[in-house]
Amino acid sequence: MNLYKRNGNILYILNILKKYTDSDHILSISELKEKIKEEYSQDIDSRTIRRIINLLIEEFGYDISTYNDNKKGYYITNNPETDFEPGEIRAIIDTFSYSSFMEKNLAKGIINKCRNLQNIYENEKIKNYKVFSPKGTTTNKEVIKNIEDISNSIVSKNKISFEYWKFCIVGDKIQKEIVSKPIVSPYAIVYDKQQLYMIGIKEGKYDFFHYRLDRIKNLKELPDKITIEKSDKDIENYALSSVEVFSGNEENIEAICHKDLLEEAIEKFGENAIIKPINNDYFSLKLKANPTGFKLWAMRNIDLVTVKSPISLINNIKDIIKDAERRYNQF
Repeated sequence: MNLYKRNGNILYILNILKKYTDSDHILSISELKEKIKEEYSQDIDSRTIRRIINLLIEEFGYDISTYNDNKKGYYITNNPETDFEPGEIRAIIDTFSYSSFMEKNLAKGIINKCRNLQNIYENEKIKNYKVFSPKGTTTNKEVIKNIEDISNSIVSKNKISFEYWKFCIVGDKIQKEIVSKPIVSPYAIVYDKQQLYMIGIKEGKYDFFHYRLDRIKNLKELPDKITIEKSDKDIENYALSSVEVFSGNEENIEAICHKDLLEEAIEKFGENAIIKPINNDYFSLKLKANPTGFKLWAMRNIDLVTVKSPISLINNIKDIIKDAERRYNQF
């Protein structure tokens, strides 16, 4: 036998156990031998297989049930500290399948890697699994690299530079345009509404701002150090209070909402809000948040939300309603 191939015996056996065994699919020594021969064209004797399985158990800590344990054969179990459960794999697959921040081919690659973490029996359950990807999925293939580079910059406390694009109207066309090339001190990456955002502070500013990761191109880590100190609490408060992820000053907001919005309000605003029932049909909502972001949420639920304060937000919504009524009265 080729020396290099013989040195692979431990991996052949481990891979066969991971791919073909679980508590419902137990392989005998002879079946293990057959699988190794089929997959790797290697003929390993029974004694060697038993010796290597004992090595995997005793020296590497793998949880492998043996014939002495179950009187049937051999199978490997998931390590809850290092191996994903089938439901966790499915959740990861769903997340990347439906997230618009991930370029389609990158998402497919990650999903395939997730499938390779499972045995053939779990993969059989999802072989016909249909994925309905969202419209408007990004075409930016730099997202994964952006996550890595921003994370590294946060750890090393270095500033970053990049190009930031948006959709713009240029003449009679809508096209992507680089709208800024900022230098930013990064502090965190957050997830909101199927998008990843970087929370940071632009050069020359002191307040937080945020950028969508899928709109960042040509990101570079700079040697310049971050000089503005922000606590984890500062970052958390900004992430929680920036409704709809809008930057700007926060204000105390109060609204009356229909009961149909109760679950959404609890999930969306959580501990950041004071929610109290008014009667069987309505509840009051009090929180400190960005008015622009809250306005978008309230307008989206205009038939179910009445803003009580601040007066500036009430007047802003009134103006929007009046303008909409004027435009619609033309028809």
